Amino acid sequence: MKILVTGAAGFIGFHTSELLLGRGDEVIGLDNLNDYYDVSLKEARLARLQRHPGFRFHRLDLSDRAGMEALFAQEKPQRVIHLAAQAGVRQSVLAPMDFVGPNLVGFAQVLDACRLAKIQRFLYASSSSVYGLRDDAPFQEDDRTDRPQSFYAATKKANELMAHAYFSQYKTPSLGLRFFTVYGPWGRLDMAPIMFAEKIRKQQTVHLFAEGKLKRDFTYIGDTVFAISRLIELQIAKGRRDIVNIGHSNPIQVLDFLSTLAGSLNMAPKIEFAPMQISDVPLTCANDQKLQEWIGPWPETPIATGLNDMVQWLTNWEVT
Repeated sequence: MKILVTGAAGFIGFHTSELLLGRGDEVIGLDNLNDYYDVSLKEARLARLQRHPGFRFHRLDLSDRAGMEALFAQEKPQRVIHLAAQAGVRQSVLAPMDFVGPNLVGFAQVLDACRLAKIQRFLYASSSSVYGLRDDAPFQEDDRTDRPQSFYAATKKANELMAHAYFSQYKTPSLGLRFFTVYGPWGRLDMAPIMFAEKIRKQQTVHLFAEGKLKRDFTYIGDTVFAISRLIELQIAKGRRDIVNIGHSNPIQVLDFLSTLAGSLNMAPKIEFAPMQISDVPLTCANDQKLQEWIGPWPETPIATGLNDMVQWLTNWEVT
């Protein structure tokens, strides 16, 4: 298969591309290599992908309509996995307008390019953040999701609605992937797992919001991309659109997560508790029944194993 992966130099995009290349697919990678976090990490991921003869890379911004049209015309992808976006719940509190271009305009550009190219398998990144403020679990795909607690979550819900509209108007099929706190090697530097690890290693204070009692359904990157690779193979009937959770029903307290991470590092953390932050939610927990009905059993890497893998990678790639 020839598959276009947007955000190919990003965390999930890199791992997805590497898995697809490893099984023999041809991958067209797209990324603008923005500086939201250390570009050298994105370049290092990209360098690994470029070792594969089946990989081609286009440095392109999603807002470049002419460039997007030219890319689809030149490469003629059979399937699209759209993972490029501005991420970060707390970042969307600080700079909400940074999310409008990539997450709304950019998504529309990709969606319309898929319409024009008659792409029949279009997967895109949504987020567990769309479930908003709630304490009933697990979260399932038909739950109410019209009360986002952050502007980031609002943009992801908007993506789901835009995809639904294209389904209604043009019969453009799509599948939204609601990711639940993905972590692991080559992870994003702005997310808690890497930030916590770096602070512990440098013997700096780790600030835990809501006294560390927040619960998250952490999902190992290997499990996540396994699910993506199976979902891109499924037949999405013409005119169909759907949503699926990518997460296990196994949330753990952030304080326990930190304790396990400290064990992997063999270092004691310095902890300072802080109030719950604006836009944060107390719990995320995925119902993965639909996913299992579609792809069968999928891996559930234990948190200790996943964190050991992350720490091993981190010791070989110094965050600057």
